[in-house]
Amino acid sequence: MKTAFVGKGGSGKTTLAALFTRYLAEDRSTGGSPPALLAIDADINQHLAVALGADPDEAAMLPALGDRLDEIKEYLRGDNPRIPSAAAMLKTTPPGAGSRLVRVEEHNPLYAGLVHRIGPVRLAVTGPFAADDLGVACYHSKVGAVELLLNHMLDGPGEYAVVDMTAGADSFASGLFTRFDLTFLVCEPTVRSVGVYRQYVGYARDHGVRVAVVGNKVDDADDVTFLREQVGDDLLCWIGRSGFVKAAERGRHLQIGDLEAGNAEALRVMRAALDGCVKDWRRYAAQAAEFHTRNAVAWGNARAGEDLTAQIDPDFVLQPATVAAR
Repeated sequence: MKTAFVGKGGSGKTTLAALFTRYLAEDRSTGGSPPALLAIDADINQHLAVALGADPDEAAMLPALGDRLDEIKEYLRGDNPRIPSAAAMLKTTPPGAGSRLVRVEEHNPLYAGLVHRIGPVRLAVTGPFAADDLGVACYHSKVGAVELLLNHMLDGPGEYAVVDMTAGADSFASGLFTRFDLTFLVCEPTVRSVGVYRQYVGYARDHGVRVAVVGNKVDDADDVTFLREQVGDDLLCWIGRSGFVKAAERGRHLQIGDLEAGNAEALRVMRAALDGCVKDWRRYAAQAAEFHTRNAVAWGNARAGEDLTAQIDPDFVLQPATVAAR
């Protein structure tokens, strides 16, 4: 499953993304082995590595997906006859016959240089907004590397890709928001946070994007009542004030088994909701084609001097059966 964490800036989106990722990586309540797992920091503020337990100096030195976009394009296009060169690829280019696909956990040239282990979690980062980008670049050109990876990622049972997204409705500046089986919207019991929720779901539901609200910084029953009144059945669960989280924010990362029982139950509910989603690979392919067409018509065709909608392979659907046939 592919999932994303979104919400108002300061709502605790990155904190919950890290907490959920660590829960997937460390939980042994079922007695099984940890799942295949990849975390991706696609937020303009690159804090996920530190939230997962990395030293800040170490986190600042992690190689970035955004700096290797050309390499990523070259690898993913493979020998797809519809894509003559990496330069012709957009961030939205979907896979087709001949494209290289990636799995959540595997050995390939891209992961070898771009995926790093932070404790039990494998992490890739888009990279920060650099000084050379100021005034001349759009951050979504960096996030485009994440969109390309997810477009070409075949995830199977017991495999998870967890993405920490940009705050607020900024996620809608690309088609990346459609790349997930379930999006967790982190919402504080405040009017401003609820406002971001309403804006987000207003856009998301026009595209059939599943959204579940996770309350955060919940102190008491009044906070829960407020959230229920504002978001209704979208409220999946909530996270209360946490000594575990406070310790992590001060650089002391405890074992996931030390998490408060109520908060651990919320994470279990989140995983169950994600696992309960039904894959719709055909819709996934159709959404990829839709946003690629939008980008090609809006600006890509003019830049490339050719019709980039021709990159869409109408007979290719990213799904296990297709890959098995190949």
